[in-house]
Amino acid sequence: MYAIVKTGGKQYRVERGQRLLVERLPEAEGADVALEPILYRSDDAVFDKAGLESVKVTAKVVAHVRGEKLRVFKFKPKRGYKRRTGHRQDLTQIEVTEITQGKTKAAAKPAAEKAPAAEKAPAAKAAAKAPAGETAPTAKAATKAPAAKPAAKAKETAKVKEESTDGA
Repeated sequence: MYAIVKTGGKQYRVERGQRLLVERLPEAEGADVALEPILYRSDDAVFDKAGLESVKVTAKVVAHVRGEKLRVFKFKPKRGYKRRTGHRQDLTQIEVTEITQGKTKAAAKPAAEKAPAAEKAPAAKAAAKAPAGETAPTAKAATKAPAAKPAAKAKETAKVKEESTDGA
């Protein structure tokens, strides 16, 4: 069983008991953190929004650390320009304590019952927006290409004819 979670703009594949380094989190050391699941996998895969609402991924903040130093060197030849700087990223080490999935079958039934009602609602909204005497624009009108401009070619040919008549 594993989950793919999102934190700090990145996605990680996590399992229970796994330790990993993520972008700095504001929680103190020893605090529990709820991570946002994107996918849950055990016997079956869950990645729809309704199913993920029942999945909970919690982790414990182990320590706040800094990453290794990255050297940044800028150089422009023939100009005497050299700059050397460094950067250390602030990171948080977390340990995944549990990955649980709540009531998935119970949540699936209400979603299935709501689906037919949801399909009727957009059609009703579209009918309400359009006035009684007017019809909505069709797909053909939206995809119609603009007409070509033959007038520019006609002017060019007129200039060529004038030049040929002047020489005669």
